Amino acid sequence: MLQEDVAEVSRVERRCFSNPWPTSAYRRELRSPEQNFYLVLRAFPNGKETVGNAQPRNGHIPDRSTDGIWTRTRLPLLPFGRKTPAEPDMPRLAGFAGMWIMYDEAHITTIGVDPDYRGQGLGELLLVAMIDESLRRGATWITLEVRVSNDLAQRLYRKYGFIVQGTRRRYYSDNGEDAYIMWSRSLKDPGYLEELSKLRTEITDRLGESLLAPAERPQARSTG
Repeated sequence: MLQEDVAEVSRVERRCFSNPWPTSAYRRELRSPEQNFYLVLRAFPNGKETVGNAQPRNGHIPDRSTDGIWTRTRLPLLPFGRKTPAEPDMPRLAGFAGMWIMYDEAHITTIGVDPDYRGQGLGELLLVAMIDESLRRGATWITLEVRVSNDLAQRLYRKYGFIVQGTRRRYYSDNGEDAYIMWSRSLKDPGYLEELSKLRTEITDRLGESLLAPAERPQARSTG
């Protein structure tokens, strides 16, 4: 995610959440890439899709963007129920995600998918990207908060080894709802890393050609 993405991210976030962040929060976060990591996922109407910010150059979308974010050729991805995109030549923001990195802990702050693009596994793909970046930065644990009523998100997180470790009372300001605090298993556990690898393969196979090229996937750490 770049500063020029913030307005569009905020537009999509307002469609996703009842208590969206102000644009100033994203702009502040993006000024500290050493402590924060935010990315966007775009759907290209001409059959290209990217996690990152690679844009078409002379009609061609490169395999990798210049900042190293994953970019691969994809099948066309259009909003459900729409035969042609509203803007045929422009990539649309399909989703976004972000986290903080503090010492050996990565804290996922947000994962959002535009309602038009839900039901295709893109939220899971963004979660995989967060996990891979956590591994790349040497984190041992990943934490997050989730609404106690959000059963769908909780099932996804449990699928990836997260368990409820506590509750934050009245955490959400829009309705005073509680949040579950969920933690991953240790990212230094070889058995857990093997499970994550299998899950990564399943979601990328489901979506078609993997957005996460094998050479770019973080390797399991044998020490820690």
